[in-house]
Amino acid sequence: MKYLLDVNALVALGIFHHGFHDRVNAWITSQAGAQWLTCSITELGFVRVIAQRPDYGFTVQQAQTLLLGLKTNSKLQLAFLSDGNDISHLPTWVKKPSQTTDGHLLRLARVNGAVLATLDEGIPGAFQIP
Repeated sequence: MKYLLDVNALVALGIFHHGFHDRVNAWITSQAGAQWLTCSITELGFVRVIAQRPDYGFTVQQAQTLLLGLKTNSKLQLAFLSDGNDISHLPTWVKKPSQTTDGHLLRLARVNGAVLATLDEGIPGAFQIP
């Protein structure tokens, strides 16, 4: 199985004191043989979120270094998924501005034979990490 990690899943995985770190880490550990994916949106979102939250205490450069470390971690080996989808591929269920990124990531995952893995509820067709 291939999983595209949503920004929230990637952040929870990378920040050890995040409230959902143990949840995401346990799920990933239980998925032997799975392939883990990121893309431009999830990588940029990761850096933005952890660099702008004062309680995480990261600069942009430190966030970038952390993500690069996660990408080469022997347990994960995060692969980068190129994105060729423009706005014409946004799913019809997207009605609110807050759904645009979710819709785009869901479509990107599907086109590449993967599943969008997230902590969010209510994304049609995504896998909510238990």
